[in-house]
Amino acid sequence: MSAPTMPLTERMTCSQARAETSTAVLPLCEGLPRHQARRLHEDALLIASELAANALRHGGGITRFSACVHGRDLVVQVSDRSSRPPRLVPHDPAMPGGFGWLMVRNLAGSVTVEQHGDGKTITAVLARPRPEPASG
Repeated sequence: MSAPTMPLTERMTCSQARAETSTAVLPLCEGLPRHQARRLHEDALLIASELAANALRHGGGITRFSACVHGRDLVVQVSDRSSRPPRLVPHDPAMPGGFGWLMVRNLAGSVTVEQHGDGKTITAVLARPRPEPASG
């Protein structure tokens, strides 16, 4: 999936990314049991926050952000100015952080990194869970 054509969002913050994602994921939460909807919503916010924070911290800023529903999936895309791909770092108990990329990869059903002339775009896809059958 390639990044949608969107205006540059150079002043996008993590809070704005979370707000946009929160709005986008709501239709996928409809009809799910409360605990499934809450988990889907929280996972979506974590993915958006981590991708946005990484773009701001390591990628020279967010150049595009999108959170939208595609079928039964939430697709979150974050573009930044760095062509350097994300990497897993060994855990150092003396240093904070270092878990974001691993968390995104574990929460999302799929994650792709597309390098392009002005940086990279990371696309994370989070699938809507199947509603649990009613017990009775």
